[in-house]
Amino acid sequence: MSAAISTAMLDALAAFPTQLAAYYGEFPASHVHWAPSDWTGIPSERFTAIEQLWHVHDVEIDGYHQRFRRILEEEHPFLPDLGSEALAQSRAYASKDAAEALAGFRAARERTVAMLAGLDATQLARTAVFEDYGPTTTRGLVHYLCSHDQQHLAGLQWLLGKIDATRSGIA
Repeated sequence: MSAAISTAMLDALAAFPTQLAAYYGEFPASHVHWAPSDWTGIPSERFTAIEQLWHVHDVEIDGYHQRFRRILEEEHPFLPDLGSEALAQSRAYASKDAAEALAGFRAARERTVAMLAGLDATQLARTAVFEDYGPTTTRGLVHYLCSHDQQHLAGLQWLLGKIDATRSGIA
């Protein structure tokens, strides 16, 4: 592996806020709070479109920003899961504004990309234990973050598919 985070990874992370906004923009206003009667098969958490936005926002700031800080500053820290569903309830994601989530997420992701772009091989090799994932490195956390991004794009697409089936009267 190379010493630095690859350009492809950094580009993917940097492009995600635009992709997220575009996917969210596909939702009719009447369906941003819509939930299917059956969540079977969703590739992300069971969140409505607006809840998906706020989840990604909060995981970036309260999850990955803190995880990266801790793995870089502490010796082999334990990095806990945030408890996504409880967080969504306690922060009332369903009642929040999409534009605020998207703007806050974009700014947070810019900070993430800038920080990651400056890491050296020693920093990328630092270790931690990530709850539900096990042992990892800083570089591993970057991969998990990219994976998380893709899960939520897939979750939004899944919701759009369910909405289409419902609106077509076939579900």
